[in-house]
Amino acid sequence: MAQLALGDYPDRYRLANELHARPFPVLEPPTRAVLLAIKEPEAAADRDRTADLEHLTALLDRFGAPHPAPGANHYSGALGRAFLKWEMHTEFVTYTLFSGQMGAEPFSDEVFKLFPQDWLAAAPGKLVTSCILWIQPAPPEVMEVMVERDLPVWFDPDSLAASRVSDAEAVVAADFRIDAAGHTRIAVLAKPTIDRHRLGRIVQRLFEIEVYKSMSMLALPQARSVAASVARIDRNLTDSVTAMATGTGREAETLHELLAVSAEIELLSSTTAFRFGAAEAYAAIVDQRIEVLREERIAGRQLFGEFMRRRYDPAMRTCRSAKARLDELAARAARAANLLRTRVDVANQAQNTEVLHQMDRRAALQLRLQETVEGLSVVAISYYAVNLAATALGPLAEPAGVDKGHLAAYITLPVVLLVWLMVRRIRARIARREAGPGH
Repeated sequence: MAQLALGDYPDRYRLANELHARPFPVLEPPTRAVLLAIKEPEAAADRDRTADLEHLTALLDRFGAPHPAPGANHYSGALGRAFLKWEMHTEFVTYTLFSGQMGAEPFSDEVFKLFPQDWLAAAPGKLVTSCILWIQPAPPEVMEVMVERDLPVWFDPDSLAASRVSDAEAVVAADFRIDAAGHTRIAVLAKPTIDRHRLGRIVQRLFEIEVYKSMSMLALPQARSVAASVARIDRNLTDSVTAMATGTGREAETLHELLAVSAEIELLSSTTAFRFGAAEAYAAIVDQRIEVLREERIAGRQLFGEFMRRRYDPAMRTCRSAKARLDELAARAARAANLLRTRVDVANQAQNTEVLHQMDRRAALQLRLQETVEGLSVVAISYYAVNLAATALGPLAEPAGVDKGHLAAYITLPVVLLVWLMVRRIRARIARREAGPGH
């Protein structure tokens, strides 16, 4: 078929190949598999990922194995007597080893010896979980015997979860406890006829249940800490709202307290948002992986799904409850702050209105005072103007037989009128200048 003469969208091939980059393992029982999940204690999502690649490369160099591609986030290949599968996730990395040549003891940690001790000590992070998964071929009649005889010996009977999966092609069992060597144990009893690809999918899902269960549980300590902080902040918020409702506190002080509460809530939200969000996503993966196992009950034993509902879901509900209470508290603090700001604004508006009324009264008083001053000014100016006019017109009035007293009486009214008109004209001109252009 001829290739289209059309340019490819950026990363088209890389994104398409990503769907096939992590194939399920193809397994033949008996097989042992071990898994390590390693995570930086702080800011794991923003870690230097080159350190993870360098740590993987150091392990491969011990066995003379090929290196991963630059910037790779997954790798598969032979590692001595085992097969290694390495994956880099958002917060953590996983190392999985598969081997069919390791002893007869069911949960021997011999496979872990392929990880050198000094190499483990130099890992860029801390161990989140380590798991041993033992796959044993078991015909139907042997499978029933092993379920009754061996599972209660290998696992804690009080915590044991066991079920038939994938159309009863296999039995899976685990107690999700950490044994004396520091590992979680999972057993898979597989019919000899099971498809190798199907068995690989079962094993991959069991490992993912263990890893994502462990990762989601990291949120539980933060949830408990947040719950304690929320209870304390809730009391402070209630006190502030009570003071606001009863009017026993000063509004400025109450607003300051509410802003401090809001800031503390925002700090809690920002520091826990990623952990709670990640826990929610991991829990969804755990539920989905259990669902696709298609569990069938074995002689009244609890299923993986039942174990999770009884012992795992309450922890996740605690995390969701802590997040919900934090969100509710943030909304309450915001409402209280908005209400108090509204009260402060109304009070300020009332004060501003009173100030305006006082300014109006002062302006009216100033206007009356100004009119009084203007009247006095007219009188004063007129007095001096009349004297000046009388002095200036005296020589002209004497030939006409008008003495200075009568002359002053005759010119007083016209002079006062002229002065009054002049003052009004000056005041009108000043008012037009103050009003600005166009007035």
